[in-house]
Amino acid sequence: MKKFINRVDDFLTESLAGFAAAHADLVELNREPVFVRRKTTTPGKVALISGGGAGHEPLHSGFVGYGMLDAACPGQVFTSPTPDQMMAAAQSVDTGAGVLFIVKNYSGDLMNFEMAAEMCEAPNATVLVNDDVAVENSSYTTGRRGVAGTVIVEKLVGSLAESGANLAQCKAFGERVVQRIASMGVAFSSCTVPAAGKPTFAIGDDEIEIGVGIHGEPGRRRARLAPADAIVDELLTALVGELKPAADTELLVLVNGLGGTPLSELYLLFNAARAWLGQRGLKIARAQVGSLTTSLDMAGASLTLGSFDAEMIRHWDSPVQTPALRWGR
Repeated sequence: MKKFINRVDDFLTESLAGFAAAHADLVELNREPVFVRRKTTTPGKVALISGGGAGHEPLHSGFVGYGMLDAACPGQVFTSPTPDQMMAAAQSVDTGAGVLFIVKNYSGDLMNFEMAAEMCEAPNATVLVNDDVAVENSSYTTGRRGVAGTVIVEKLVGSLAESGANLAQCKAFGERVVQRIASMGVAFSSCTVPAAGKPTFAIGDDEIEIGVGIHGEPGRRRARLAPADAIVDELLTALVGELKPAADTELLVLVNGLGGTPLSELYLLFNAARAWLGQRGLKIARAQVGSLTTSLDMAGASLTLGSFDAEMIRHWDSPVQTPALRWGR
């Protein structure tokens, strides 16, 4: 295993310390229990909290700030954060309007966030993200997995919360967004969890995993390496088949790197997606290309489609200022 690392047990602590120091104008790190919170909160605004195992950066801590999350709870690599982290984060950022938990559909995350919600004294609600259409159940989930579409949910609901919406409105909007996003990924390689010191799974030099999960879970099938156009065709066929967007629908296309894929290849994938959708009379209204929901050092990418209405477009375009996303402010 070749990684920039001192001691495996200190990996998350040292990484978070560096993250908080680099973005001290936007975030603060609470060390015991561990969570990242916004530098400043807005009185009377619904507080948005998310979290999950480390290794998916910039998700979730990188999206703490104006227009997105108020706090994020990182667990150890690929390990759910604990209820006490979520409870402490909620107490830290609740300003009287309640707390909305945004949770990816993984068994550990779901169980621990449910425990935190039950113990939380503030009014609270939960939005469950399950945008991965590759498989219905996996080793980490019952039902579909929550993957890169989580970024879209955090951005849109974060914008709505900034506008003064109440807790019920934020929850309803979040659930509506979840119904209008779909994701699917492909991996060229495994990832290496520092504590394990070896790849999570074995894959041949000429093989790819279609529909891989962000922890290295199996996808739909193992296949031979194919040209980018053929890979995009398989992914978009699944996504469009799921969402069934009308010709006049405004689509958001998110091309997400899984950690080990160059940006040049991600833009090549976007170009292929643009051509594929255009040939079918479908319009791209907004695009985002980059590594936003990663799987450590995994080589691969995912595509996410959002079938947007005017309200969703407006909240996507609204100002955001976080370590990983910044525009319009």
